Amino acid sequence: MVTVKSKYVEFMFLRPSAHRVHLVGDFNGWQSDQLPMLRTSEGYWQARLRLPSGTFRFRYYADGQWFTDYASFGVEPGPYGPVGIVYVPSGSEHTREETPCLQEKR
Repeated sequence: MVTVKSKYVEFMFLRPSAHRVHLVGDFNGWQSDQLPMLRTSEGYWQARLRLPSGTFRFRYYADGQWFTDYASFGVEPGPYGPVGIVYVPSGSEHTREETPCLQEKR
């Protein structure tokens, strides 16, 4: 699931059995090792980014496997399988700056 909030785009991925999850997309050059997500006690993996206005494509990379977010703003074919879509509206306060991932809930 992806949500656009006032200053951030928040990504949440339910994968309780995963050991390592990364957020991967056109906003980071599809690098599968750059944006690690943090696990919550409920089994969700979370990340928060500041992105400029526009449309972005992304996937999750968990323990060596790719996953598509079907609860995103839409899904379209990508070169290696379906990709999720997130739309950041213009006039928002978003910038192209990465922010720390959310901390694990205890």
